[in-house]
Amino acid sequence: MRIQLLTAVAVLALAAPALAQTPPPHLPADLSPAGVRAADDHLALEQVEGTEAMAFVAAANERSLAALTGDPRYETFRQQAFDILSSTARIPAPSFLGEGIGNFWQDAARPKGVWRRTTLYSYRTDAPVWETLIDIDALARTEGRDWVWKGARCLAPDETRCLISLSDGGKDAVEVREFDTTTKAFVEGGFVLPEGKHRLEWLDRDTLLVATDFGSGTLTESGYPFIVKRLTRGQTLAQATEIYRGDIADGGYGVSPGVYRDGAGALQAVLINRPLDTFRSEVWRVDAGQSVRLTLPERVAVHGVLNGRLVITLEQSWTPFAGPDYPAGTVLALPLEALARPGRMLPSPDTDPDAVFRPGPRQSVADVAVLDDGLVLAISDNVVGTLRRFAFGRDGRPVWSSTPVAAPDNSAVGIGDVSRGSGRMFVSTQGFLTPPTLSLLNADAAELVALKAGPALFDASTHVVEQFEATSTDGTKIPYFVTRPRDLEMDGSAPTILFGYGGFQISFPPAYKPEMGKLWLGNGGVFVQANIRGGGEFGPAWHQAALRGNRQRSFDDFTAVARDLQARGITSPRRLGIYGRSNGGVLTSVSITQHPELFNAAVIESPLIDMLRYPDLPAGASWIGEYGDPRIPGDAAFIARYSAYQQLRPETEYPRVYITTNTRDDRVHPGHARKFAARLADQGHDALYYEETAGGHSNDADPVANARRWARHYVYLAQQLMD
Repeated sequence: MRIQLLTAVAVLALAAPALAQTPPPHLPADLSPAGVRAADDHLALEQVEGTEAMAFVAAANERSLAALTGDPRYETFRQQAFDILSSTARIPAPSFLGEGIGNFWQDAARPKGVWRRTTLYSYRTDAPVWETLIDIDALARTEGRDWVWKGARCLAPDETRCLISLSDGGKDAVEVREFDTTTKAFVEGGFVLPEGKHRLEWLDRDTLLVATDFGSGTLTESGYPFIVKRLTRGQTLAQATEIYRGDIADGGYGVSPGVYRDGAGALQAVLINRPLDTFRSEVWRVDAGQSVRLTLPERVAVHGVLNGRLVITLEQSWTPFAGPDYPAGTVLALPLEALARPGRMLPSPDTDPDAVFRPGPRQSVADVAVLDDGLVLAISDNVVGTLRRFAFGRDGRPVWSSTPVAAPDNSAVGIGDVSRGSGRMFVSTQGFLTPPTLSLLNADAAELVALKAGPALFDASTHVVEQFEATSTDGTKIPYFVTRPRDLEMDGSAPTILFGYGGFQISFPPAYKPEMGKLWLGNGGVFVQANIRGGGEFGPAWHQAALRGNRQRSFDDFTAVARDLQARGITSPRRLGIYGRSNGGVLTSVSITQHPELFNAAVIESPLIDMLRYPDLPAGASWIGEYGDPRIPGDAAFIARYSAYQQLRPETEYPRVYITTNTRDDRVHPGHARKFAARLADQGHDALYYEETAGGHSNDADPVANARRWARHYVYLAQQLMD
């Protein structure tokens, strides 16, 4: 097959009118992988711990720390952030653990944290009595490892045996060890998995289902597993029995087993999710040693099994055989046996026992909880949360009916951990100026029972929250929230942070951000959160509108919000900065290169930036479903139009940006951030670059490091927007 190579001239002919018509100096004329690589003068910075790379990091860190930690505000910001992050007054995030409540807790005395438990009765009190299960600080000291807690997976229903995930330095890759909550010790001779990006589930007390690195040729291009094996107690990984195999060419985040049980712990189904790319997948049922593909669309989210029905949310429109048409975003409960027998699903009658909830045009399903007697859905309506309980056949008719659960108005509503056995779940509500409230929802209750209210960690009395809409380039209305001083003068003088993400169907409802409130709002700043396309605020269609070749819509939406803020007199280009991390790093780096005249600051954190090489930087190939594949000529054409690393121009005046990442980030390669900073410097642009050496992609391994991180962010933003 002959592949036609695209030239820079051809690419620019396709470019948006707002972009210059002369090629940037580092946009390769040859957009083939070899051509892109040949035009890249900073490939050495892709070697995570290479000599040249680490020398670059050391020099850049020294310069940036002098500029940021040398600022007289730094120590105040750091101490304020640390006090918030380590506050003993904050709500201990609970999970159901057997008959009690589990919690992972970090504070000033235990920065790495402790996994602990108490009773629900004690948890309700102002001073719960906690029993320590694992002390991560002590474990790290004993073993000489930089352990970071990554969670526990416990076997229902008693949950006394748990698989503990520990990361060395905060990476996504973890070691797994079996733990006994009755003895409060790791199980001698128990299950142990070496470091890897594992996908695992308990099948029974002596058996695990594991997808992991089983040796040469068992990982996809992205470094994720595509084989599932049954591992019996006492076996090595090499002795485990294969039960399912995808393909080495699979995309996404790796094949994963799912074991579904009822409230008593009885097995309902074993399902395998095989990702084809970032969002498309196949769902297989494993029964009696046989694997059968379920007749489902490729874009679907599986939530659980209820009375023989598989509960799903459609992420594409679907017509099951001769049944009715279901739009994307619909929640269905479909007979599992029928899904395993292609061609046997009958059309639903007018009463439609399969449809649980059909969202309206400005609605989306945020969370789904599956209980033994029904479902609870957290529903977003114009980015504001509501809660509804759904039951089947309650009125004697074979349909789903719903009743509202009373929740605070104008808040984000999130479903936390669920105890299927007791029919209870934790629910959180919060807003930009309203601290979280943690509540318990009991079986068949019509309202939430408040358990704990989070403390006010900054003074919100002087501020208000408003929701506006901006009009994007194609006429689409883009909602955004403004948190501002109540008496703000609308003269364009307010220092303002504009936050956005716009990817992977991830929603950003109102959320209490105490470090932002204390360090930014408390000093007279304005915070704006834009709900741009690419996110999930209005369901799958809102996300899919900005996929692949339509990515420019996300950038245009963000630009529209920036201009709307300025038109309203809230801020001005001199006082407007932007912040984004991970996929938000694509957004912020592109915003700076496409519209430098609109902004005076950008915090670009843990970013993707070199979009013409991102599949070659682990684990980039897993995101091809989101961005497209630049190794394919047609995809390279639309990616090259925005990829910020190649679009930088020496003659353009950019604001001084702050780029930051983490050496231990094994999700978004640090090479993206390094190369962007290096090219800015090559072209004579002023920029700050700082690379943390531990913490991973989440950057929140402990409150000590996280406080320093937020202090650096807000010192930089204050320098650019307030000084």
